[in-house]
Amino acid sequence: MNVAFVLLTHNPDEPAGIERSIAALVVGLRELGHRALVIAAGPGAADDGEDLLRLNSLVLPRPALEEHLTALLADPSPVEREVRGLLAGHEVDLVCWVDAVWGLGYLSPAPAGTATALMVHVPRTDAPLYRSLGHCPGRVLTVSDFMVEELAREGVDSSTWAVVPNALMHTVAPPAPGEREALRESGPVRIVARAEPHKGIAELLKAYPAGLGRPVQIVLAEAGFEYWPGMQNGVVTECRALAAALPGVEILPAMPWQEVPVFLAGAAVTVVSSTSPETFGNVAAEALSVGTPVAGYGLGHLPALTGPAGRMTALESGPGVLWKAVTGLLDDPVAYRAASAQGPRQVAALTPSAVAQAFLDAAGPVR
Repeated sequence: MNVAFVLLTHNPDEPAGIERSIAALVVGLRELGHRALVIAAGPGAADDGEDLLRLNSLVLPRPALEEHLTALLADPSPVEREVRGLLAGHEVDLVCWVDAVWGLGYLSPAPAGTATALMVHVPRTDAPLYRSLGHCPGRVLTVSDFMVEELAREGVDSSTWAVVPNALMHTVAPPAPGEREALRESGPVRIVARAEPHKGIAELLKAYPAGLGRPVQIVLAEAGFEYWPGMQNGVVTECRALAAALPGVEILPAMPWQEVPVFLAGAAVTVVSSTSPETFGNVAAEALSVGTPVAGYGLGHLPALTGPAGRMTALESGPGVLWKAVTGLLDDPVAYRAASAQGPRQVAALTPSAVAQAFLDAAGPVR
C-alpha cells in the first residue's frame, strides 16, 4: 500500500511532537512492507530523504506563523493542483491530512477515488476543523482518549474517532540497576521541551528549590513554527537568564531525535511542566522507555501515559509542589525503583510497527 502524510512543517529532526510522531509512523509502515511518503512545504533540507516530497508551489518562512500560511494560500489552487498531482503520480492509496491547517485538511485536495483520513493532534474547534470534517474524511484519527473526550466536551462529535497513539521511533536499553541507583542518588534532572510558553519552563525555574544538590539540564528547541513573532526567542532568552542565576542549571540547544532517549536515560528524573494538557506526551514516553520516572502536572494524557511510573501534581498547586514531587521520589528508594521498573512496561506496546498496524486498522479498508 502507498500511504502519504501531508504536513507542511515537516523536516528531519524538527523538534516538535507531531513531526516526530509522523516520522515514527512512517518507519512503522515501512517495517510492515508499505511505502510511506510525507508531503511538506519548501524549502528543502540537505537531509531530506527520497520519500519526503517538497512542494514547489509553497515555501514557508522559518519560523512560520499560521497567518503566513493563510496569506500564502489566499489562492490555494496551485498547491491543491500540486498535491493532487503528487498523490496521483505516486499512486497513493491513502492520504492522511495530519492537521486541519498545517496538514491541508481544510482543503482536502485528494484525487477522486483516493481514500482520506484526518488527524487531530491538538484541541481545536475553529472553522478549519469544521471545514476539514465537512470534507467527510474516511476516518478521523487522534492520539489519545483524552482528545476524544476533550473535543466532545467542546461540542465536536468525536464518537467515531479512532485513537492511534504515537510510536517510539528510537529506543535504547535502560541503564542497569546499579547505574539507575547512582542516578537516583546524584544524577541530573533532565528536561526536553519545545521553546513554547505553555511548556512551563520559566515558571519551573522561578520555583527552583534551594539545596537541590544535583544538576538540572534543560534542552530548549526552537521549531519551524510559532504562535506569534519572536515567541520562541523570547522563551529561550528568559529561560537562559533565569538559569544563569541558579546553581547547576543549564539551558542546552536542540539535539537530533535519536539522541533524546540516550539523554533521558542519563537522567535521575524528567519533568513535564506543561501548563496546558499534553495530548500525548512524546518526551514522557521516551523517558519511560529508558526507566526514567516522570514528574508533571496531571493534565491531558500524561497521567494515563505514565501511570505508576509517574508522579503527577495539580496544576493549581504550582511548580513548587511539582519540585517537591521530584525530590520526594528521589528521596524514596523503594518508590523510585518501582517507578523506574514500571516505565518500560508502560510504553512497551508503542513500537513503530504496532502503531502502524493500528493506524492501518483504524483508517479502514482501502480499495
